[in-house]
Amino acid sequence: MTNPSISFIVPALNEEEHITGAIATILSAIEILGTMEYEIVLVNDGSTDKTGELMEEAASNNTRIKVTHNPQNLGLGGAWKSGVAIAEKDYVMMVVGDNIMPVGDIVSVVKKIGEADIILFHLANPRLRTWGRRIGSVGFVRVINFLFGLKIKYYQGLVPRRELLKKIKIKTNSYAFPAEVVVKLIKAGHSYTELGISGTPCRRDKSVALQPRRLWMVFLTILDLFKEVKEYEKKLSTEN
Repeated sequence: MTNPSISFIVPALNEEEHITGAIATILSAIEILGTMEYEIVLVNDGSTDKTGELMEEAASNNTRIKVTHNPQNLGLGGAWKSGVAIAEKDYVMMVVGDNIMPVGDIVSVVKKIGEADIILFHLANPRLRTWGRRIGSVGFVRVINFLFGLKIKYYQGLVPRRELLKKIKIKTNSYAFPAEVVVKLIKAGHSYTELGISGTPCRRDKSVALQPRRLWMVFLTILDLFKEVKEYEKKLSTEN
């Protein structure tokens, strides 16, 4: 693919303190990258503060910025899907609205697009995360890799080709949605490449991803995904 373009999906829930900075960070990365075709898709995921207003203000000053508002909170996966639904570029990359991802990491990831169908990025220094998040992340990755016979380093950081997302059904709105996307695309035969990013210390002491309700949703997603993939593999085996 020659000179692939990119849509940045920016989901945000009550991020009035950080959303403007997140937009500025992406624009700084684009400036470093030079002449790249891009768009920024801002997703207001049911915020009750001024996040939505700040998004609309940013869009009014930049024609490459789009805004979509979810009337109610759909969760990270649901917000991502809302953004993908109106994205138009070749690849889609999520940059969450808390502005935690450094400019340099965005640049490093975007430079890889076009090398494979899916770009997967992981934190090169896991010590930047709390023990709880590190243990949870390692456990999640090992379970997914074991169940589906993969050797992926990290599932949450993904930049897939947008057209490929039309070929799969993403069922979950939970934090496990990247794993669902990656597993289904890889099982369908699409290529991927991985890279490590420098990252920055987590701003929050406790990840909401580790809340019991969210962990239960992740478990249900994995269970459903396992059944779906096994049915898909059985169908392929029968056809062959």
